[in-house]
Amino acid sequence: MALPRYDARNRDTGPPEARAPPPAHATLSWRLTARRMPTDSLESLLLSLAALAVAAILFGGFVALQGHDPLAVYQTLYLGGFGTRFSIENTLTQAAPLLLTALCTLIPARVGLLVIGGEGAVVLGGLGAVLAGVALASAPASIGTILTVSAGALAGGFWIAAAAALKHMRGVNETISTLLMNYIAIALMNHLISGPIRDFSQTLKAQSWSIPNPFMIGNIPGWSVHWGVVIGLTFCVLLHLVLRHTTLGLSFDILGGNRRAAQMAGLPIGRLMLLACFLGGAAAGIAGAVEIVAVHGAASESLVVGLGYTGILGSHSWRGRMHWLSCWWRSCSVASRRAAGCYNAGSTCHMRSPPCCRA
Repeated sequence: MALPRYDARNRDTGPPEARAPPPAHATLSWRLTARRMPTDSLESLLLSLAALAVAAILFGGFVALQGHDPLAVYQTLYLGGFGTRFSIENTLTQAAPLLLTALCTLIPARVGLLVIGGEGAVVLGGLGAVLAGVALASAPASIGTILTVSAGALAGGFWIAAAAALKHMRGVNETISTLLMNYIAIALMNHLISGPIRDFSQTLKAQSWSIPNPFMIGNIPGWSVHWGVVIGLTFCVLLHLVLRHTTLGLSFDILGGNRRAAQMAGLPIGRLMLLACFLGGAAAGIAGAVEIVAVHGAASESLVVGLGYTGILGSHSWRGRMHWLSCWWRSCSVASRRAAGCYNAGSTCHMRSPPCCRA
């Protein structure tokens, strides 16, 4: 006996059970699924606040054991990070590169890779910006600045993408390779600024040729904060839109969640890994380029101040769930503690100050 054919275009032609309304528990399940996102966001917020509270209590206990007043210490941290206009400017200045180097860890984490090579990408980005800036010395100021920063992004992107290629083709652990590549990048920079591209007119320390002065970016009007903050936020928001609202971001999530499922779905595993690492490296490369066009003007050992390693603390999570507000908040949080150290030490951390209290 042939069963009646079910026509999805007209439920009335189907069997009686198909025309019946869905059971109450199915409707409730659908509503819970539809509302899962706000619930997860609230749960994540509560967990973060609980972790901060526990950390504050533990740190206060250690401070008290040393004979100091924990409340006075927390007050100093607040004053140094957000208490005055100068503190806020210092925090924002230090948050700009940390926001970008955090993306160097966060974006590859979406495809299941743990990359800690932000330091090397920053150095390569700074070198790429210097070489491009010197080569484009005759270009108009705005075009020269854009191309200089773009060169830094490409240098950092290809540097981290090389680690992804080693992972995909030879099975080399990306954490170890990117860590070791940091030292290679630093050694390469030290070699170049000590001879091939050294500016011998600078006698205090070895540094590269300087980029043209018109290529330098200034401060935001009314603030002692350079435009690198805006560049970092813009890049972060663009990546947020791409990775959260496009099929590329969905492909990253599938690969990071279950590699076998990504293979069964026919996703290009190698290309996705290369692209994720390239985007992360490009972010760190922009951080290095911004350090050149906004702060130093030339490559030197001042680029090696731990921006890449510190940026790991600003990444949202090891599973790579990205939201630009979360990245910004975490970067500002880390930067405020750095700024508080400057405040407590009585340092003056302006845009062109030595990097001892900037990184």
